[in-house]
Amino acid sequence: QLQGVGGGLVQPGGSLRLSCAASGRTFSSYAMGWFRQTPGKEREFVAVISRSGGSTYYADSVKGRFTISRDNAKNTVDLQMNSLRPEDTAVYYCAASASVADTAHAYKYWGQGTLVTVSS
Repeated sequence: QLQGVGGGLVQPGGSLRLSCAASGRTFSSYAMGWFRQTPGKEREFVAVISRSGGSTYYADSVKGRFTISRDNAKNTVDLQMNSLRPEDTAVYYCAASASVADTAHAYKYWGQGTLVTVSS
């Protein structure tokens, strides 16, 4: 089970940190990803981190602004979002996959989503 928190309202240029906590003892067996979705659009890949945390990949739209990290001892994966833009507004989901992937269908477990709104 995945529980994502940390969404909210932030001004353009601001920062937010999302966190996702996982229950169970197999967290380190999964690559962890973040996706986002806006109304009427498909879920969009944001970032993924490998099981060990040694590899990370980002969507071009967030590269250089967002950082994904994980703590396998605490069963958490975070998404630090800096220099936020209005187009980053979306519901953000954390998800777990057996392997590093950038497509939603590869992810077996999903959090409930947390809303991020970037607006002045």
